[in-house]
Amino acid sequence: MLITTTSTLQDKTVTEHLGLVSGEAIIGANVFRDFFAGIRDIVGGRSGSYERALRDAKEIALREMQEEADKLGANAVIGVDLDYETVGRESSMLMVTASGTAITYQ
Repeated sequence: MLITTTSTLQDKTVTEHLGLVSGEAIIGANVFRDFFAGIRDIVGGRSGSYERALRDAKEIALREMQEEADKLGANAVIGVDLDYETVGRESSMLMVTASGTAITYQ
């Protein structure tokens, strides 16, 4: 299935708009990951554990969005938007949402 952030498909004809589809993922921040990220913040550098957690959450959200589009009979999702937020007590969880418009095209 084609997934794109653009609202049109070059050289393709959209045959049907099937509606909004979305996927969400919420991942809890690990205490040890927080501790080591704090140390990394002090000494500088990137936090690989947080980057992996965000990447995993993004993949889950995109997969859920694609599955919802597939159920509608879509062969593409256009206008995809990814949002990242912290939620929960003391912003202890990471949330990623993916949304877009399910379509069929030729």
